[in-house]
Amino acid sequence: MSTSGRPGRRLIQLYAGLALYGASSALLVAAGLGLEPWNVLHQGLAELTGLTIGVVSIAVGAVVLLLWIPLRQRPGLGTVSNVFVVGLAMDGTLALLPDVRALAVRVPLLVAGIVLNGAATGLYIAASFGPGPRDGLMTGLHRRTGRSIRLMRTVVEVTVVVTGFALGGTIGVGTVLYAVSIGPLAQLFLKVFDVRPAPSGSTVVAAGPPDGAILRP
Repeated sequence: MSTSGRPGRRLIQLYAGLALYGASSALLVAAGLGLEPWNVLHQGLAELTGLTIGVVSIAVGAVVLLLWIPLRQRPGLGTVSNVFVVGLAMDGTLALLPDVRALAVRVPLLVAGIVLNGAATGLYIAASFGPGPRDGLMTGLHRRTGRSIRLMRTVVEVTVVVTGFALGGTIGVGTVLYAVSIGPLAQLFLKVFDVRPAPSGSTVVAAGPPDGAILRP
């Protein structure tokens, strides 16, 4: 798959997608009805260390990126940008959101967070600048072990959810709703944000998600 066409649009998609991912994750945190698997871990570590969830997300992303070395994974611009942009956007959005207690407000926040997270996933994957560090960990484990990506994703995400919950991370209806809806939503938005080749006849830029993309930055 060629990624040479429309670099300006792809860069905009990349950073818009990563920023939106962090903002949408912040909505899930504010809703307090359950987080996506990795943010359960991030929130638990934040509770343990006293750091913000965004700073923890950056630190965990950097550690996971180091694990790419023995797995012989090569990071792209999107991989490195993911580590920083998502965490900064999450903390920035949380700083702007008021304290929400009413369930009538928390439920719409949850739904909005999940839908926007799907849109963000479609944006940054369709930009084709490399997978997120956590995605790359799972695809790297798949290549090194020969086990399926589905199995590697399940093992890794169950581990991070259990660890995060033990540390004080939030699991709830939002965690389940996210798990069952993020795949279809991401697939929908991948089609919406697919970068078509330039009219000059350049080669295809993004006919689909990168090999092994598994919907988590």
